[in-house]
Amino acid sequence: MDLGISSPQIDKAERGFSFQLDSLLDMRMNQKQKLTAADIVNGYEYDDLVKLLYEYGEEKFAKKIVKAIIKYRQEKGKISRTIELADLINQAIPKFDSTKNPATKTFQALRIKVNEELEEIREILPAAFEILKMNGRLAVISFHSLEDRIIKNFFKEKLNTDRVSKKIPILHKNIQSAPIKIIKKMEKPSKDEISKNIRARSAKLRVMEKISEGR
Repeated sequence: MDLGISSPQIDKAERGFSFQLDSLLDMRMNQKQKLTAADIVNGYEYDDLVKLLYEYGEEKFAKKIVKAIIKYRQEKGKISRTIELADLINQAIPKFDSTKNPATKTFQALRIKVNEELEEIREILPAAFEILKMNGRLAVISFHSLEDRIIKNFFKEKLNTDRVSKKIPILHKNIQSAPIKIIKKMEKPSKDEISKNIRARSAKLRVMEKISEGR
């Protein structure tokens, strides 16, 4: 299961996912839904925008970015284009990492919110586990820490199913074993793989195997 956004979607300027390509601020995977990134950027109040960037972008400069957005809205009106927002962010916060655009985390937060990506992951992991046959394996590739945390916690939850403290006097036969075993805790791409595909640099792979019909 690959949770990454597809390269063809990123590379299509008109989809509004990229801070490097000029387009309307859209970011909808499903073009039939109403909410766009522009709706959030121009409609959210200060506190809501700061919370969004902190929670979905893990952006430590969230307050500075949002202050710049609010000021822009008050002085110039709506922010409607990707480059417009990216330039604003680049001017609002310092650039410490030459390999990462300062707008990266803000665009990530907006995309996640527009498409409710984390909610979908929380729904699909249990569903995927349920359809696994015995000794079937569930391999999941994530591309940022928010996704990986959900996957890690799901695996941990399954691994700890029905475990009890050793201090509790209970017959071993009454204790159900965990329904999974971990095949890979977490694996990152090699330097060689990253050199061939730069977008793989943040990928993390976790793999579990179903070994019983536990809960």
